[in-house]
Amino acid sequence: MAAPHPIEKFQQWFAEARAIEPYDPTAMALATASGDGRPAVRMVLLKHADERGFVFYTNLQSPKSIALRANPNASLCFHWPKLERQVRIDGPVVAVDPAEADAYFATRPRLSQLGAWASAQSQPMAGRFELERAVAAAAVRFPIGAVPRPPHWSGWRVEPEAIEFWQARAFRHHDREKITRDRDGWSAKWLFP
Repeated sequence: MAAPHPIEKFQQWFAEARAIEPYDPTAMALATASGDGRPAVRMVLLKHADERGFVFYTNLQSPKSIALRANPNASLCFHWPKLERQVRIDGPVVAVDPAEADAYFATRPRLSQLGAWASAQSQPMAGRFELERAVAAAAVRFPIGAVPRPPHWSGWRVEPEAIEFWQARAFRHHDREKITRDRDGWSAKWLFP
């Protein structure tokens, strides 16, 4: 079956979610697996989506980044309850270009930029004051002007090989359309709910 363009369809659904969802419609579950196959899932925020893939940013020393380097494949899942929709994306993961990461980092609020320097993400800390002290130290280090992107902070891009669109329907007669990519382009098939 000829496929509708899945990135265009995603962008349409995403725009509708941004208009109606009361919480953050950019929130997506990111599933990774370590080199030995141990799964992990957590919420991250979509920062960009286009033909090349779906981008999020994080600390490169975090468990998710360690897993992505060991096993560069991931799954994403958006759930928009008010629209009764879900989108799943599967594919390989690549690091974003440093210039792209720099450009995005420059748009972040200053306190978020300082937080990227201050946080040893996912590492134990003695208490909240330890983080506040680290943010204050970063503010002293960068008192005025632009805050450069830390070398341990960047982004990942999930390059979609499969995108599944799920729409709730009455009596659990849901619509599920899975669109997959190969070297010839995109193809679609309907799945039983």
